[in-house]
Amino acid sequence: MVRTPLTPEERERGEQLGRLLRAARGERSMVEVAASAGLSAETLRKIETGRAPTPAFFTVSALAMTLGLSLDEVARACAPMPLAPA
Repeated sequence: MVRTPLTPEERERGEQLGRLLRAARGERSMVEVAASAGLSAETLRKIETGRAPTPAFFTVSALAMTLGLSLDEVARACAPMPLAPA
């Protein structure tokens, strides 16, 4: 199966998600948060650094619950930026 390349907008949303998760994690270790969410630390590292810009819904949901974020907050933080008027 060949994966379609991500658009710049999809990459940017992945980077926004990573920034949000890093900020919400605060001083907690990556290992602690990943374990609490039922993920590997490497998976969390990839999401936080934007190397996994489109994680599965249930992965995002588990991280949001672990970090005390609502899915609404996550969606707002990662919404596409409006285009500038032409």
